Amino acid sequence: MAIAKTTLKFPDFSLSPHIDQVGVEERASRFTKRSIKKDSKMNGLKLVLNMIDLTTLEGKDTDGKVKQLCYKAMHPHDAITGIPTVAAICVYPTMVKVAKKALGNSGIKVASVATAFPSGQAPKEVKIRDTKFAVNEGADEVDMVISRGKFHSGEYNFVFDEIAAIKEACGEARLKVILETGELGTLDKVRRASDIAMHAGADFIKTSTGKIQPAATMPVTLVMLEAIRDHYYKTGKMIGMKPAGGISKSKLALHYLVMVKEVLGEDWLNNEWFRFGASSLANDVLMQIVKEKTGLYQSANYFSVD
Repeated sequence: MAIAKTTLKFPDFSLSPHIDQVGVEERASRFTKRSIKKDSKMNGLKLVLNMIDLTTLEGKDTDGKVKQLCYKAMHPHDAITGIPTVAAICVYPTMVKVAKKALGNSGIKVASVATAFPSGQAPKEVKIRDTKFAVNEGADEVDMVISRGKFHSGEYNFVFDEIAAIKEACGEARLKVILETGELGTLDKVRRASDIAMHAGADFIKTSTGKIQPAATMPVTLVMLEAIRDHYYKTGKMIGMKPAGGISKSKLALHYLVMVKEVLGEDWLNNEWFRFGASSLANDVLMQIVKEKTGLYQSANYFSVD
């Protein structure tokens, strides 16, 4: 059933809770100190791999590059058995049909950025057409960007209505709402933007486009996870989370999983509800899996460059 903005309850987003930045940073740092045993590490590495959205979002993208990325998504490391596929391939709308055909019945999702990614600087009507084009091409998921200029101007109603309109345009496709947290400035604003996105109909909230720095950080992700937790307690509705950009090492990714488990619980520890937007992470995870299985590190030259 399509979500019309007239059916949504519009809360007072100025009442989003104040964030204790020192407390958040201190708590986030604790997750990096957890000890992970060998068996748990291997299971965690496989889980991380299965949560990755392999991504190519460049002006020079070609059909061939997208097909190669799709092959890697389906065959991360053919020499080792028991390795899962990634969760999704993320591309521009014009490449959705290519990815959809290449992935076939693999079960790997096709995600498409939309809404004038990465700036979001386009009229709402253009953003809606962009979204509908991606969905009509076969996108299973849409990654939209919020209008950060409107957000900083305090036009929260505008941001809310725009997300709701894009959600409606998605039809059956799941909607990931990118906050671009590196441009929001404070953790209070990260929390407020998270609340707006979830109330407007987001299926996922996502930190970043990966096009600016800072991208995903553990304190920012912790604030967003706590927003998801509070929303779930109030509504009973699960919302997914996707940190994107800046996560290139498997050790850091495992720390993120510890944080998800302790804040949200095991129900979120699958690619239905948690994703990593970090293509370079896949190779490091594969290197660590090989190390755990064989006791030897392979050179990075043995893995494809995404």
